[in-house]
Amino acid sequence: MTDSPKALTPTQLQAYLAFTEVGSLVRPAVEKQLRDAGELSYIQFQLLARLGDAPAGSLRMTDLADGVVYSRSGLTYQAQLLERRGLIVRAPSPDDERSTVVTITEPGRDALAVVFPGHIETVHQLLFAPLDDDDASDLARILGRVSERLRTAPPRSASRAPVIPR
Repeated sequence: MTDSPKALTPTQLQAYLAFTEVGSLVRPAVEKQLRDAGELSYIQFQLLARLGDAPAGSLRMTDLADGVVYSRSGLTYQAQLLERRGLIVRAPSPDDERSTVVTITEPGRDALAVVFPGHIETVHQLLFAPLDDDDASDLARILGRVSERLRTAPPRSASRAPVIPR
């Protein structure tokens, strides 16, 4: 016979329900803002934003997929859509022909510049307006710890690609 799972404490249940409710309320508003301002899906925005922050604006496809917790096949499809719009380019990696490198283009940076002001305003109003800086710091610290723990046994789309020695 298996042991019953440990019950959540009332505080844990309250935190869990609040966390899921916030996610359910914030994401649709963020997605609408991205669609309205830049005709971007949530995942497309994440890809462009990560590339925009990357050195030289480039990352390997597998690193992008791992970073945004998205399937590699789904990411390939989204990259195709972005490439058709001229927002990114894909090319074989100069270091490993099995890898594909994705690079943000100037039109991709322009698309980010268009959506960022409204994106920041939306996130601020929906998530951070009722919080002070200490609350935001606590939230970042707590969610960072949870994310770190979840990444130790992630779904395949969230696992870090193994580093292959050269």
